[in-house]
Amino acid sequence: MGPLAQVVVLVRWIKVKKVAIVGGTGYTGVELLRLLARHPGVEVCAITSRSEAGRQVADIYPSLRGAFDLAFEEPTNAILAQADLVFFATPNGVAMKQAQVLLDAGAKIIDLAADFRIQDIDVWSKWYGMQHACPELVAEAVYGLPEVNKNAVAEARLVANPGCYPTAVQIGLLPLIEQKAIHLQHIIADCKSGVSGAGRGAAVGSLLCEAGDSFKAYGVAGHRHLPEIKERLGVYASAPVGLTFVPHLTPMIRGIHATMYAQVQANIHLTELQAAYEARYADHPFVDVMPLGSHPETRSVRGSNICRVALHQPQGEDTLVVLSAIDNLVKGAAGQAVHNMNLMLGLDEKAGLEIMPLSP
Repeated sequence: MGPLAQVVVLVRWIKVKKVAIVGGTGYTGVELLRLLARHPGVEVCAITSRSEAGRQVADIYPSLRGAFDLAFEEPTNAILAQADLVFFATPNGVAMKQAQVLLDAGAKIIDLAADFRIQDIDVWSKWYGMQHACPELVAEAVYGLPEVNKNAVAEARLVANPGCYPTAVQIGLLPLIEQKAIHLQHIIADCKSGVSGAGRGAAVGSLLCEAGDSFKAYGVAGHRHLPEIKERLGVYASAPVGLTFVPHLTPMIRGIHATMYAQVQANIHLTELQAAYEARYADHPFVDVMPLGSHPETRSVRGSNICRVALHQPQGEDTLVVLSAIDNLVKGAAGQAVHNMNLMLGLDEKAGLEIMPLSP
């Protein structure tokens, strides 16, 4: 190897950041691994799982064969503290128990669960059924929706990765709220998700014979993502927001399609709103505002970090319909986490994420 090549290798080695993943055996964990496998600026130095400790990553996920020479380890603080950034792809209530120790050790954290998403601790405890282990960190945590908090994420050491439904809904409604273009008390979010949103754990409702050839609403009386969406929309509006949120389970593996209905203010035309959306997201590489009359499909975003949005005003009346489609495992989880990681580590925000959707 010549002197110039040695310098190139040395510079690359200096720039590469080390990241660790806690809870790597779930769908979000393996999606993080898929995205990070060819990321030019980071190295996965550790991946943990209590139940699979000692097993090679490729033994559980053959799709990653040849990409990682890693075995799952116990999630000890000593191992995780060696990373520049730690992803928690774990159930709710896990990250909050380790966050302070890792932050004190100098690691940055992205929590893909809900431990730091809701600022009102009492509301969080009500919906998640547990006491918060580190409420003092909740106020510090930055809500990791880059389309809103890009600059704050870049300066953060603790980021709360948004939920999948909240991502699709917020991106769809944000320009309307910022422009004060709709009535805030009568918003409906009618959302459909693929079965992977329920996680990899065995559950009767996720079995092929139960979810296949069927379609159903669930959580109509109240879903855990409702308070997250309402709190964030209220922040953007600087006022309480009335929201009816109804999730549905669809017989597909990936994808979320959110259909939002809102009453538009008088004398605001659809072409004005289209222009407002295009201007709002012009500098955000992972939001695609489609031409008027478009109908985004979940298959058009499968495997990508893109959110496609389209506006409609049926019969020219006062109801505005916003369509928003994402891949729940990418833009709704792992892809958004990698986007946040890029910002937090000073990397190109698109690094590792310029992935074309899969079709068919």
